[in-house]
Amino acid sequence: MTKADIVRILAEQVGLTRREAADTLSVVLDGVVEAIRDGEKVELRGFGSFRSRRRQARQGRNPRTGEQVQVPPKAVPYFKPGKQLREILGAK
Repeated sequence: MTKADIVRILAEQVGLTRREAADTLSVVLDGVVEAIRDGEKVELRGFGSFRSRRRQARQGRNPRTGEQVQVPPKAVPYFKPGKQLREILGAK
């Protein structure tokens, strides 16, 4: 499913134009990204939660040359599925 598919479904089910649906989706996604960037946890009950996790610096290896390189610390997005989503998908 793509962003365009979500916009189409939102427009059909809520009765918005595609432009209004696209604008609405953009506002929601921008809010989620901003919250995660600011270190907040975004929780959608039944679906899951998004947050940022910090990865420590580590030694890596250049796959082409085999040379060791230092990989700096960084923040990465993390998604944890909610209970309802796990049950629907049959995961434990």
